[in-house]
Amino acid sequence: MKIDQFNFAGKKAIVRVDFNVPLDENGNVTDDTRIRGALPTLKKVLSDGGALIMMSHMGKPKGKVNAKLSLRQITENVAKALGAPVKFAEDCAKAQEAAASLKPGEALLLENLRFYPEEEGKPVGIDKTDPKYDEAKKAMKESQKAFAKTLASYADVYVNDAFGTAHRKHASTAVIADYFDADHKMLGYLMEKEVKAINNVLKNAKHPFTAIIGGSKVSSKLAVIKNLLDKVDNLIIGGGMGFTFFKAQGGKIGNSLHEDDLMPEALNVLAEAEKKGVKVYLSVATVAGNGFSNDAERKIFDTHNIPDGWEGMDASPASLEIWKKVIMDSKTILWNGPVGVFEFPNFAKGTGEIAHYVADATQNGAYSLVGGGDSVAAVNKFGLADKVSYVSTGGGAMLEAIEGKILPGVAAIEG
Repeated sequence: MKIDQFNFAGKKAIVRVDFNVPLDENGNVTDDTRIRGALPTLKKVLSDGGALIMMSHMGKPKGKVNAKLSLRQITENVAKALGAPVKFAEDCAKAQEAAASLKPGEALLLENLRFYPEEEGKPVGIDKTDPKYDEAKKAMKESQKAFAKTLASYADVYVNDAFGTAHRKHASTAVIADYFDADHKMLGYLMEKEVKAINNVLKNAKHPFTAIIGGSKVSSKLAVIKNLLDKVDNLIIGGGMGFTFFKAQGGKIGNSLHEDDLMPEALNVLAEAEKKGVKVYLSVATVAGNGFSNDAERKIFDTHNIPDGWEGMDASPASLEIWKKVIMDSKTILWNGPVGVFEFPNFAKGTGEIAHYVADATQNGAYSLVGGGDSVAAVNKFGLADKVSYVSTGGGAMLEAIEGKILPGVAAIEG
């Protein structure tokens, strides 16, 4: 069922949102982007004349009640964004009465789902090496089903709008869907947009298609890179992960971050790319620092010839000039990960330039999908979020989708 086709009038809807928002030491919300992202779905329920039940996790309480991670702290923020009063249920698993008394047009927020270990479905207090682990895991799966059934009992309809957790088979993101028929479970507007954006780059891409993959480690993006080799025309590899490739090719990388055990894989990627006709663009030169700090002295070196005592910290002007042409000539662009140490202002220039290139290419007609913490931070920092086609809200979920994995939160609804 598509959310646009459903009329929530007289129905109770339980919506899985991602309200895992950052809080300061006093419990004040410092960034309400995720709350605002859920509004189209939440307002649709209420404006149709439905009753709204919102559920979310916050942080990693590991199955225990933690006042610092209570969703009570954000109730006022949600009410303000929603433009309607929001009731609060102190215990997500004991909210039958609060849900039953909810009238059309009213909203209820449940307490943090992860105060219960059943949400994540992992056995607590037992190590994987314990002979009884499998037994404990099986028992937890049954408890997880019971927990999901309880949550499902509060409502007539289930809506999943939490893309950030779509790659997890949790009680509230996937298991709960088993308790609703196909006409009473659906993706929310945010989830629909995320799935469409990923399909645009993985299934419906216009060519030339360029992927820009950055970040510090090859290990975290290897599966992504391998899956993309069957889809892209150009692969730009930036950030710390590039140095594993340079060392594998026999280069001198000084003190730069690298992963020795992944050097054979790096060479395999380059060989596969050549075989498949994919052009790989690594840095030709790097802005290096003589220490890992914002105030380190800066020098530019050839990426295969960085002296000891220096480490690659940012993309050089020469590399950026080459990458700019590739990006500007593209019709589809996927960007995940910074091309320098973005948290240090003196080494953030490369990532900022990439953000501008992607935005400019989009204005020229390319389709662009940006995801991953620092990439998203870069387009936001430079006010370019509305100049790219789509900014993904879920880094981990987006990466797993790009790896070619099936997302449990989507599959539970779409089959």
